[in-house]
Amino acid sequence: MKVIVPVKRVVDYNVKVRVKSDGTGVDIANVKMSMNPFDEIAVEEAVRLKEKGAATEVIAVSCGVAQCQETLRTAMAIGADRAILVETDVELQPLAVAKLLKALVDKEQPGLVILGKQAIDDDANQTGQMLAALADLPQATFASKVEIAGDKAKVTREIDGGLETLEVNLPAVVTTDLRLNEPRYVTLPNIMKAKKKPLETVKPADLGVDVAPRLKTLKVAEPAKRGAGVKVPDVAALVDKLKNEAKVI
Repeated sequence: MKVIVPVKRVVDYNVKVRVKSDGTGVDIANVKMSMNPFDEIAVEEAVRLKEKGAATEVIAVSCGVAQCQETLRTAMAIGADRAILVETDVELQPLAVAKLLKALVDKEQPGLVILGKQAIDDDANQTGQMLAALADLPQATFASKVEIAGDKAKVTREIDGGLETLEVNLPAVVTTDLRLNEPRYVTLPNIMKAKKKPLETVKPADLGVDVAPRLKTLKVAEPAKRGAGVKVPDVAALVDKLKNEAKVI
């Protein structure tokens, strides 16, 4: 069984994000970039499935600028067998990414597509669901446990009330949550091996996909700074401030 793992290049989660002075977006010049943490969990899970014998090949996929090759090399250092980069300088939105992934699913015919539930830059939480809809595949989102048995996958997912277990027919789309696993540390020997693994580059036009943005970002702004707290002498004063100043009661 082939497993496709889409991975996204994002601003590293340790970096303090700064908004451009003109409000057109986030400043990523000279900023450390890394693999989206949820996607890293997906790569780890795919590699574990291969180690258990449930998968035969793990294919990492990324869509974006040429520098996404670094992210794909990281995925291959974790254990992916090969990688595909859909290279474009166009700002990709979730629907465009889902269409590109659908074209690759049609081409590669994987038994499972596993990806992070969301990216930490736009927090859209849309690509996995859109891909499942476009490819007409069953989906299981927010997975905290994945078990493969024959042509079915049993997925435990996190919901507001606790845990829900689903059984889906393969091929399927699964999105990963934080508690699914803890990605392994990437060693130097594996980083060196990853440099020799095949990385194929294609263009959106090669896949017959139009990636033109459908949405326009009007303005990006930092959250408003929190004001300093104040001490109140008693409950009556607290209620008065909540009612007349904060206007929350």
